Amino acid sequence: MYDVIVIGGGPAGLTAALYCLRLGKTALVIEKESFGGQMTFSPKIENYPGFLSISGNELAQNMVEQVAEQGGSLAMEEVLRIENSRADDVKVVVTDCGAYEAKAVIIAVGVRHRLLNVPGEELFLGDGISFCAICDGAFYENREVAVIGGGNSALQEAVLLSKTCKKVTIVQNLDFLTGEKKLQEILENAPNVEILLGYVVDRINGDSALRGLDIKKEATGEIKTLNVDGIFTAIGLEPVNGNFTNVAELDKFGYIVADENGDTRTEGIFAAGDCRTKKVRQVSAACSDGACSAIAACNYIDRK
Repeated sequence: MYDVIVIGGGPAGLTAALYCLRLGKTALVIEKESFGGQMTFSPKIENYPGFLSISGNELAQNMVEQVAEQGGSLAMEEVLRIENSRADDVKVVVTDCGAYEAKAVIIAVGVRHRLLNVPGEELFLGDGISFCAICDGAFYENREVAVIGGGNSALQEAVLLSKTCKKVTIVQNLDFLTGEKKLQEILENAPNVEILLGYVVDRINGDSALRGLDIKKEATGEIKTLNVDGIFTAIGLEPVNGNFTNVAELDKFGYIVADENGDTRTEGIFAAGDCRTKKVRQVSAACSDGACSAIAACNYIDRK
């Protein structure tokens, strides 16, 4: 049995595990995809204290090494549910590989990329449609791509792609970009970047390979076809808390209702990071959440 099981290996989860270990507790971090969470998709992080600039992958690796150095356990498995019915208050975390017991559980599963939900999308996810320019941008050197979205994430992707791609077309559903002005200026001055405002994706085109996409002008209904080799989608994120509805209340958007200490409706189960109700979702804020939930979990265990 572990003192604390942390579900999710992003900045919130890894920080939570670190604090639990430093407080003398045993901790297991269970992650289903890749340690580091969404920050691994960022080629450059410049607002994390202590670093002028660091890649998301490097920061994630540093956090993982720190947890391992403190004696934490790490597992690559998918958590299916939390069972909280035992009389002795022991929590059972069931995964696709087995089950683990703990005195307290911290849910830090973060969020996932939002999909377009248009015809043809499912056919090319991971094979023509990407969410990470730093991961897949090299495949499209000297080729044409589209970036869907107009926020910071989309504009950062477009800036990176513009350095190697023949042409980058940004498709934004609003009549203006919402990302930082500095990023907008870089893209507006790039000779190989076109910005299309007021358009939504209508369908993804292709057969054995992606051939492009149809976009629709919302104001007029006009359909325009873009012949591109790849699509990078950056239209936001959504929580993945469906497996925890038996132990935590979700708000109307699917986020776990939890306070600054991470307390959920179930005693001994806490939530931290982007998966919980909060206003600011940044790496540093996730780390703060992880620390607070870990302290709360350890205090809970000590009281018991």
